[in-house]
Amino acid sequence: MTRSRRLIAVLAIGFAGASTGVFSVPVDAQGTSQAKQIGGKFMCMCGCNQVLTQCNHVGCTTSTSMLKELDQGVARGDSEDVITQAFVQEFGTKVYAEPPKSGLSLVAWSLPSVYLLLGTGIVIFVIFRWRARPAHRIAAAGVPSGISQDELERARQRVARETED
Repeated sequence: MTRSRRLIAVLAIGFAGASTGVFSVPVDAQGTSQAKQIGGKFMCMCGCNQVLTQCNHVGCTTSTSMLKELDQGVARGDSEDVITQAFVQEFGTKVYAEPPKSGLSLVAWSLPSVYLLLGTGIVIFVIFRWRARPAHRIAAAGVPSGISQDELERARQRVARETED
């Protein structure tokens, strides 16, 4: 009899715990998703070079404190800009997972595209220059100057004789 009561009590406690977890998820879902979105823009400062929300070090106190600070900011209702400024003031601009696209960072972001376009333009220019050379200059370029056609023909015949197997 006491065993069945214990079983019922355990089941009731388990059901109550499971139901509070199920009912509390939608209430915190907006804050959690906003915190994950904002936290995805920062790096964990423990030196692991991972995004804050994805730091997987066991017992990483740095990510724990940073996430706690982030959750507190979201709970206070701070905007994303306010939270970002707080992290930048505390850790510097190295906290950004992706540098902001403004100022010198904008130049750094755009240079690879500029170099690609410039290189493609140079390659196309060189190809058109090669194709625009006159055909008689190309044929003449194959024959060294000062060698007559007779000497060239004798040299070809000699090479043909010597390379026969």
